Amino acid sequence: TNKQPLLVDRVLHNVIDLNTAAVGAIDVVGTNTAVLLVDGSQSDGCIIEDIYAISRGTIEHTINLYMSTAFDYLRPGEGMFIGSFKSSTTAGDVTRWEEMPKILAPVPQTGTEAQFRALYIPKGRTLWAGRQDIAAVNDGPLLGAQGGWY
Repeated sequence: TNKQPLLVDRVLHNVIDLNTAAVGAIDVVGTNTAVLLVDGSQSDGCIIEDIYAISRGTIEHTINLYMSTAFDYLRPGEGMFIGSFKSSTTAGDVTRWEEMPKILAPVPQTGTEAQFRALYIPKGRTLWAGRQDIAAVNDGPLLGAQGGWY
């Protein structure tokens, strides 16, 4: 059947500052200041194995993630909400997006039903992020994504 395994050409690790990245709600409506986390608009796509936030203050921030076809601005109607998670209330603590989609890679037999998780970003797509807020802050979390390009 000529099926090939998923092969990563080069590694991907990007970190952004969410101080000015604000999206007012889950749905992308009106103006926003979301920040581009992964730009796959000119590539064959990538797989993200970890998305994490490093807290820089004592306020919990909800971090929303969106997939889009645009690489210059997160537009209503183009940006689709794919999930969210919260930053820690302790500076320096790391939280992770634990609800990434499940993938088909086999897992070792452990006696429990387990499945690996990762985020596939298809060719021509981008990953955007923003705090669920309407204003800029000065202690917003740092957001990182790690994985690999095809």
